[in-house]
Amino acid sequence: MNTNKTYISKINHKDQPQWYIIDAKEQKLGRICTLIATILKGKNQLHYTPNINHKTNIIVTNSKLVEVTGQKRFQKLYKKHSGRPGGLKTESFDELQNRIPNRIIEKAIKGMLPKGPLGRQLFTQIKVYESNNHPHQAQKPNRITLN
Repeated sequence: MNTNKTYISKINHKDQPQWYIIDAKEQKLGRICTLIATILKGKNQLHYTPNINHKTNIIVTNSKLVEVTGQKRFQKLYKKHSGRPGGLKTESFDELQNRIPNRIIEKAIKGMLPKGPLGRQLFTQIKVYESNNHPHQAQKPNRITLN
């Protein structure tokens, strides 16, 4: 048997989607987002295949209480452009957290996912809520804790 071949596992489509819940309260933004991106890509599973969606859904609660280190609260800028001349708008982490706290976590995770159709499909499997309440109790999510 030739051992120079990469093993690609066959996906079992009968598997039920897995649901996880992560509390972002007093957690560092980068640490929590890398964990979420790794789980979404399926790198924590036994049969990881890079081009397959492993049907993992993640619920993130308390997004308004996520933290950053140092002076990033005031120095980190989020930019968006309207497409019109002179339409560039910037706002700091603090301003965006007061206005739309979910967008901070969503934007960080989206940058860590693969670019292309698979990354767009994985991004739809993230549910971010700014408080502790979420409508996914029926899925019985498993709790993941950091430190």
